[in-house]
Amino acid sequence: MELERKNGEWIKSGSCDLGLRRIKVRKESVYEEEEPLSPMARMFQQPESNVYVIAMLGFKNPIDPHFLKANLVHTFLKQPRFSSVQVADEKNGGEVKWVKTKVDLDNHVKIPMVDQHMASPDQFVEDYIANLTNTHISTSIPMWDVHILNLKTCDAESTLVIRVHHSLGDGTSLMSFLISCCRKTSEPDALPSFPAAKKSRPDTGWFWKFWSVLLLAWNTLVDIWMCVATTYFLKDTQTPLKAPSRAVAFTSRRIVRRTFCVDDVILVKNATNTKVNDVMLAITQAGLSRYLNRKYGRGMGDGESWENNLPNSVRLTATLFINLRSSPGIYVLTSLAAIAKMVKKHSQTDWGNKIGYVLYPFKIALKDNPLDYIRDAKATMDRKKATLEAQFRLFMAKVFVRFYPTKLATFPLTTMWFSNVAGPQEEISLFGNQVTFIAPSLYGQPVALTIHIISYEKKISMVLSVDDNIIPDPYQLCDDFEEALKLIKKAVVAEGLIKK
Repeated sequence: MELERKNGEWIKSGSCDLGLRRIKVRKESVYEEEEPLSPMARMFQQPESNVYVIAMLGFKNPIDPHFLKANLVHTFLKQPRFSSVQVADEKNGGEVKWVKTKVDLDNHVKIPMVDQHMASPDQFVEDYIANLTNTHISTSIPMWDVHILNLKTCDAESTLVIRVHHSLGDGTSLMSFLISCCRKTSEPDALPSFPAAKKSRPDTGWFWKFWSVLLLAWNTLVDIWMCVATTYFLKDTQTPLKAPSRAVAFTSRRIVRRTFCVDDVILVKNATNTKVNDVMLAITQAGLSRYLNRKYGRGMGDGESWENNLPNSVRLTATLFINLRSSPGIYVLTSLAAIAKMVKKHSQTDWGNKIGYVLYPFKIALKDNPLDYIRDAKATMDRKKATLEAQFRLFMAKVFVRFYPTKLATFPLTTMWFSNVAGPQEEISLFGNQVTFIAPSLYGQPVALTIHIISYEKKISMVLSVDDNIIPDPYQLCDDFEEALKLIKKAVVAEGLIKK
């Protein structure tokens, strides 16, 4: 079934018992209904990066399907992207646009039958999601759905799986929208709260401003060169974590997670005068080093002292996504009217895929002092903040996706993807049901490993999306991340940076 435009109307044609269905485009709302897809959204539609966001929400109580549907009408369907289809306008060079359509919730709410007395409910949920990553949503309907799993697991009475094509919005947009549908558990009428926005840096004098501009220009030129080099000839080392080709984008994914106490991460952050993101990158670097060392050899001691089996000069790069909005962070919308206006240009929320990305080099090594991982992460992130690499890559997407879709308009073939999204600071409820965990991830990306970091209340989780043909033991990788945090925390205490 296809959509074509005739006499100012979109017509759905094809063999169908109901015949032709017309979707009229009202002139008074042309912008909302005929806005073209952004360049980054189109990148997420490329055959080798046809990416879906898949988020798992655990609940304290079973989910009532009828109650959920009733609430979706007043929330999800009020967001224009969730009630629009993507249509190619052949009269305008095949430009893909959003077109409003009628939504049948039965096509979007899935309720599989489950055995309440099965032996391994956690494994069932994990396998169900893995099987879901083998499928796609029809382009003839809005590209999202939800799956209700009323099955008790180790940390929830039920699980809601929300699947959204990445072209609808990035992590900041989708998290802002989801959290705007929630309320504080302690105050059912109050919206969730998030960490306060960062304060601007103090004024530093003309010399440092001039030096900062020069440094920014130099770093950007270097990163542009690295962009070209990575695309064409400078490849990552073929480690046990790296996919051999972009064909990995077409394989299923196993999504697992490991949760840490956020107080441990904050303790390390405060003791080392860094950011939470720096600490999580350090944990990732240390955990990847431990995992690869095990893969390259069997010289494992008592869990803390290892024989070094790593090759020299391992090049392992992550595609690290950056929010490019003028006001970064999560926005909580206060009304349904605000939800409906999220796609408006220059709105506070700035809906869409307003992201760029940088190449983040992980230094794979076993270090005698675990705090060296923190120092590496901070130095690398400080360097990445002093560059326009992410803006340059967004500019390249705009140019090449629109005019000349070459390799530069695709995501680089790195070893992994990495993303960090802030979550609410207190317990929340979605449609009156208390949320026990939030775990966002992806599938369809051209890498074998993707890591999402998300905070929620007093917890912070690492959510891994892996191709288990390449990484067959994702829980071992989770164990290495957990051990890395323990070693870094122990080193902080040992050096007297904090009191025991």
